[in-house]
Amino acid sequence: MAALARWCVRHRLVTVLLWLVAFVGVTSAAAVTGSAYSNNYGAPGTESDRAYRLIQKSFPHLSGDSDTVVWHTTDGSVRDTGVQQAMTRTLDRIEDLPGVASVTNPYEGDRGDAISRDGHTAYATVTFAHEAQDIKKGEARAVVGAAKAAETRGLQVELGGSAVSLTEAQGGHLAEAIGVAVAAVVLFLAFGSLAASLLPIATALIGVGTAYFGIDLLGHVMTVADFAPMLGLLIGLGVGIDYALFIVTRHRRSLKRGVPVAEAAVNAVATTGRAVVFAGATVCIALLGMLILRLGFLNGVAVAACLTVLLTVAASVTLLPALLSFIGPRALSRRERRRLYEHGPEPEMPTGLAARWSAFVERHPKKLGAVALAVMALLALPTFSLHLGTSDQGNDPKSSTTRQAYDLLAEGFGPGVNGPLTLVGKVGGAEDKLALDNLDSTLAATKGVAAVTPVTYNGSGTTAYLTVVPDSAPQSQHTSDLVKRLRSDVLPRAEKGTGLDLYVGGVTAGYDDFANVIVGKLPLFVSVVIGLGCVLLLLAFRSFGIPLKAAAMNLAAVAAAFGVVVAIFQWGWGSELLGLGSAGPIEPFLPVIMVSVLFGLSMDYQVFLVSRMYEEWLETGDNRRAVRIGLAETSRVINSAAVIMISVFLSFVLGGDRVIAMFGIALASAVALDAFVLRTLLVPALMHLLGAANWWLPSWLERRLPRISIEPPECRTTVPGTRPEEDALVDVLLKEREQDVRDIPG
Repeated sequence: MAALARWCVRHRLVTVLLWLVAFVGVTSAAAVTGSAYSNNYGAPGTESDRAYRLIQKSFPHLSGDSDTVVWHTTDGSVRDTGVQQAMTRTLDRIEDLPGVASVTNPYEGDRGDAISRDGHTAYATVTFAHEAQDIKKGEARAVVGAAKAAETRGLQVELGGSAVSLTEAQGGHLAEAIGVAVAAVVLFLAFGSLAASLLPIATALIGVGTAYFGIDLLGHVMTVADFAPMLGLLIGLGVGIDYALFIVTRHRRSLKRGVPVAEAAVNAVATTGRAVVFAGATVCIALLGMLILRLGFLNGVAVAACLTVLLTVAASVTLLPALLSFIGPRALSRRERRRLYEHGPEPEMPTGLAARWSAFVERHPKKLGAVALAVMALLALPTFSLHLGTSDQGNDPKSSTTRQAYDLLAEGFGPGVNGPLTLVGKVGGAEDKLALDNLDSTLAATKGVAAVTPVTYNGSGTTAYLTVVPDSAPQSQHTSDLVKRLRSDVLPRAEKGTGLDLYVGGVTAGYDDFANVIVGKLPLFVSVVIGLGCVLLLLAFRSFGIPLKAAAMNLAAVAAAFGVVVAIFQWGWGSELLGLGSAGPIEPFLPVIMVSVLFGLSMDYQVFLVSRMYEEWLETGDNRRAVRIGLAETSRVINSAAVIMISVFLSFVLGGDRVIAMFGIALASAVALDAFVLRTLLVPALMHLLGAANWWLPSWLERRLPRISIEPPECRTTVPGTRPEEDALVDVLLKEREQDVRDIPG
């Protein structure tokens, strides 16, 4: 690490130019090739996936994305001549647009079921030639524009569907800019130097920006969800600024000791930079742990987020030292530079609020530990009502056309129209066809079914499908219960004595299958991630107690953060006020990504806090002193880093995207609880209570474990022009000036 940092400092201009060339090159390549994202939630091998593939193979005209044009009259009926003529012309124009395969007109043929009983609402289905991820935004906008042009006073026209939602994607990056601005303010307050506060921002933006456009390129070689770039941006900005903050803090500390600028930058990377690489590696390992789930949808998300973390770490240990050497002593504030010039080198003393808080925790570990546990338990309670599922356009903001189309359909035709189920299967002889012809009456009498369409056969008559409209919304638990009822009871009875093998597909079936696969593999995933963390901490701190407490803290932070997410998004406490739509289920992939990301972020804080305690323990063998000093010397930096990360994460809520906002609130809650409740309160309280047991390890294991050093002690650099006797005099004067936390009675 030291050799790499020294090269970057000596060739600082080359280092900066290389990063700029990489950023411009990736951005240009992404602009030329465009993006290729896919939101296919299909879990290979599940029933809904088999149904989807069979429909795609046997009914290719249905494989394109199907969207809906809904119109509603406040006065009169949609059957009125004027409305009928206007909407027929509109649908004809839409059918002639590029990318549109077909349009169904409720006024033509046997389509009376597409007009509501009260005559105030009707809808038409627009089938595109391609799936949603392959539809160009321009094609979708043309359909929306043609439909909206038919609106008049008394005639409301709205559109729903995946392609239409492309036209409502949030433009610009105002939310991220707000988060970065808040981070810059926090950095300036922490450093007092404008130059020093801007370097972490610049480093993170270059690393994250390169990764953001790199994810566009990644989408051409593997399945990547459309929210992956924003998720990468969210994670990358948070960890990137934090990583740079830790390195700049160590660099500034060396400058205050009188170390030359170049050597201070090299020392910062050689010490704290190693911890940054360790923390970034743990985040990447945890993210790549999602690969064991064997879900293509999550594989792309994992690799995309991992790419972002790798580039932010690389920028922190290469670009940042080069920039630090550019600004020289201006990494210190004017007052700090003047004090250094007048009084000479002075080591930083952990005094003030940090020292007082550390001593306060030492005096009251039981009471403070109980308070922390109560807070975490209270926030985790909503997690017990967690309902995994996927939000639909009924959760969009009320002002969006997709939400209004969803509500109009639900009001006019029942909520199940927004997510019908599809029953599809291979057809053999006459017995199979007879069973299918009799199935619609059985389905119509089934609890939870609102309507059933007639059976439709493909051209060769070898495959058939029919549509079941539930009487509940797609994300409702009642609809999920209907899926189970059809699969376990209704269809097996209908198939008995025939060669039929019907699959239940559709929106709800697909979401439920996806969630079940994740929930089934979640224990294995969590065990692997937490187990890996325990092994790494065991090697680093040579203790059983430290890894076990870290595992418990991680699980507590995840549970409490999920409690906050459930309250806001599933129970709807404030979701409408935040512009995030109505209450709905929690995305099934959120637990996996949350555990991955939080594991790495928590590891960062854990290493930064406990490594200082461990260093003092090795030196003195006094646990109370080690915990007190470690907390006093690291709490300020941990809290500053947490405030920055929370600000960045919460800023993404302003974008209005429900999935990204869910990640933002979940991660912000987890980081806030981890930094302000767990690491600075519960962890030190428990360590005070456990005493020397914190550092216990069997002697036989101690001899066999390899020795690693995450963040080695910074080498003592001799300041030019000083003598040992002068250093001793400085130490005496500092002791006379104010009491050090080391001297506070335990």
